[in-house]
Amino acid sequence: MRVAVDGMGGDNAPVVEVEGAVAAAREFGIAVTLVGNSEVLQQELAKHNCADLNISIVHASEVVGMHDSASDAIRRKKDSSIRIAYELVKEGKADAVVSAGNSGATMAAGMFLLGRLKGIDRPAIATIFPNLNGRTLILDVGGNVDCKSQNLVQFAVMGEVYAKYFMDMKSPRVGLLSNGEEESKGNELTRESHANLQDLLRGTSFNYLGYVEGRDVFNGSVDVVVCDGFVGNVVLKVSEGLVETVGKMLKAEIKQSFLSMVGYLFVRGAFKNFRKKVDYSEYGGAPLLGINGVGMICHGGSSAKAIKNAIRFAHDYAQKGVNVKMAEKLKQYITDSKQQREA
Repeated sequence: MRVAVDGMGGDNAPVVEVEGAVAAAREFGIAVTLVGNSEVLQQELAKHNCADLNISIVHASEVVGMHDSASDAIRRKKDSSIRIAYELVKEGKADAVVSAGNSGATMAAGMFLLGRLKGIDRPAIATIFPNLNGRTLILDVGGNVDCKSQNLVQFAVMGEVYAKYFMDMKSPRVGLLSNGEEESKGNELTRESHANLQDLLRGTSFNYLGYVEGRDVFNGSVDVVVCDGFVGNVVLKVSEGLVETVGKMLKAEIKQSFLSMVGYLFVRGAFKNFRKKVDYSEYGGAPLLGINGVGMICHGGSSAKAIKNAIRFAHDYAQKGVNVKMAEKLKQYITDSKQQREA
C-alpha cells in the first residue's frame, strides 16, 4: 500500500506535508509518495534524517490555490499536484490520496479521475466527532451544499458501511439530522429523505433511527448522522469554534486565582485527555466517500501530526477495501427492499 500526498496543498505546504510523511513512514512503515515541485520537496526532505524510509517524489509543476474554482483547477491545471496524485491512484502507482489543499478541487479530481462508485450520484465528505460513548460519524460536511433526497439516502448507506467496516461498529445506528425528532418536523428535503429511507430499508438489517437532533451528535445516542453539506459544514465549524472557545475560557478562568491554578495541577491529566479527544489532528482528515478510490481531505491549516494521521487513516481505509463493501451493500439493500415489497 502506497499513499500519495499532495505536497503543495494547504496553508503550510510543503513543510507540514513532508514532516507528516516522514513521521508516517517512520512510525507506521507506510510507503509515501510526495507530489509537487520536486526541487522544493527534495530540499525540505533533506532536513529530515529519512534516507532509510520508503518515501519517493513525483514532480508536478502546478499548484491549485484555495481560491481556484474546482472545475478550472482540474481542466486548466493539468499538471497540478492534486491532479497528479489522483492520477497515480488511477494508474495503480498509489492506493490513496491525502491533501490539505483546495477541498473542492480535491473532490472534483477524485470524481473526474477515479469516477464514482456504482449507485452513488455524489460523493460525501465524512468527519468523525467525539461523543460521550465514543465517536459519531457525520456526512456530508461540505461536499454538497444542495442535495436531493436520493443523495441523503446514499450518504446513509455509505456512512453505515464506513462505520461498520472501518470504525468497527457491529450495527451502527443511523439518524437523519433534523430540527426535532417528531416526524412532523424537518423541511421538504428531510421529510422526503426520511420517507425514502424507510421505504428502501424496510425488511433489511439497516439500523435506522429516523430523525435525530443536533445534541445527539455528542450524547452518544447515534453513530452516524446524515445531512446535506450546508448543514453539515455549519455543524463542523460551530463545533470547532466551540472547542476552541471553551478551551480559551477555561484557561482564562484558571488564571483568575492562585487556588484555581493549584487545582489545575491535580486535574491537568484529565484536561490533556480531553484535548486529545477533541483534537481534529488525531483523525487527520475527512474521507471522501463515494469515489472509486480513496481520498482524504485535510484541514487547510493542518499540522504535521494531522498529515501523519491522515496518511495512516488513508492507508488503513484502502487496506480494508471499504469502497467495495459500499457498492455491495447499496446493491444488497435495493434488492432486499424490492423483494420485501413484492412479498
